[in-house]
This record gives sequence, C-alpha cells and structure tokens, in this order.
Amino acid sequence: MTFRVSLAQQPLAWHDPAANRAHFAAVLAPLKGTTDLVVLPEMFTTGFTMQPETQSEAAQGDTRTWLLEQARLLDAAVGGSVAVNDNGRYFNRFMLATPEGDLYSYDKRHLFRMGGEHRHYCAGNHATIIEFRGLRLCPLVCYDLRFPVWGRRRPELDYDLVIYAANWPAARRFAWSALLRARAIENQAYCVGVNRVGDDGNGVAHLGDSVVLDFMGMPLLELGGEARVATVPLSPGDLRAWRERFPAHLDADAFSFE
Repeated sequence: MTFRVSLAQQPLAWHDPAANRAHFAAVLAPLKGTTDLVVLPEMFTTGFTMQPETQSEAAQGDTRTWLLEQARLLDAAVGGSVAVNDNGRYFNRFMLATPEGDLYSYDKRHLFRMGGEHRHYCAGNHATIIEFRGLRLCPLVCYDLRFPVWGRRRPELDYDLVIYAANWPAARRFAWSALLRARAIENQAYCVGVNRVGDDGNGVAHLGDSVVLDFMGMPLLELGGEARVATVPLSPGDLRAWRERFPAHLDADAFSFE
C-alpha cells in the first residue's frame, strides 16, 4: 500500500490572500481522488510578510475554512503555513486539514532573525505528530530546517515523514538541498521540502527546488525551478524494512528539551 504526496510549488501574490487561495484551488483541483497529502509553501496566502499587524488573519479565519474545504474536495490532507493572529499574538503557523474535518497546527519554532521574523512573530514551543492514513507526519517550517536537534526523531517525536514548508531564497539554494537530504538520512524518514517560486514583495528571488526524498536521502521527486504541482507515491513498507535492516536510530544520542 502506498501513500501519495503532492507538492504545490507555485508563485505567491504578495499580500493577497484571496488571490492566493483562488489560485491554489484551481491548480489543486485536478488532484481530486489521486493523492493523500498536499503540501503548500510557507505563508502561502501572503508571501513571507513581516507585517502581521495588517496582513495576518484570525486563527479561525478564512484560510482555516479554505483548507478544510480543500481537504474535503480533494479527499486528502492539505497543509501549509499561514501568518495568524491568535488572541493578539502573531504566529507563522503550519495548518493541516483532513477530509474528516480535523485541523492540526504547528507554530514555527525557529524565527528567521536575518529577516526580522523574531521581532514580529512568537516562536512555537512544541513539535507535533499527525497520524494520517498509516503514516506519522511531522510538519516544520523553513528556517527550522537548519536546526537538526529540533526535528530529530526521538521517542516523543517519532515520525515517518517530515515536512518543510518554505520561502527559501534562491541565494541559499545549495543549503536548502543539502539540509533536506541530511534530515532524511539522519532520521531515516521520508522528507518533503516545498518552496515557492518567483520574487516576493521585497524583491527576493525564489527558485523552488521542491523535493521528496526517501529515507536514504535519494530523490523521488524534484520540481526544479518551474511552477508545478506533482505527486509521488511513498512506501511505508519499504521505510519499515529499511529501519529494520539498518537500525542506526538505536545508536542515537539521548537528549531532552528543557
């Protein structure tokens, strides 16, 4: 039995949530009944904005409703990150909706200080696991990729697929590709990285390079620099078999978060 993952690598309209939701609804519609999980980029409704005071939306707002509707229409889990205002505090929040009407969330832990994100948003304080159709998913966001301890598999954070939704600039594309591969190899897990394409409202260029990697770091799907939506099947059985044949996780160093 396979688990199908779809990556939506697209340009984003700057500070225009309605336009972005309409665009993604159109490009995702052909996926109906053909996938299990759709991953969208970081801040897919606005672009990577440092103006949450005017550009964020309520945690229970329009995009939450939209995600739930897309999940129902596509019969798949659908998720990406959104700038949200949660009781007066701003978060870069990954939200994932399921066809059953469940909504899960993860608040980005590592805020990109070089872009001033730490001055505008609050950091999350816990990672999360989402069990869906036989796989355990771990959603993370962009800059989290640079911090392997936070995303490392451990007894309280044991997953099969780690997801990075991103607005990762073209200037650092080598780091994006190298770190994604490292996260897959060291955690013996499938790894998905979904980036945007095109320039944002600050003139920062993004070249995509979205990818699905297997548990040995081998690419199963590479999207290059074009706007694309593509799907690839994953094999939970192959993942389990690899961990049994090569149980490196049994020799991992123990640690805990304070």
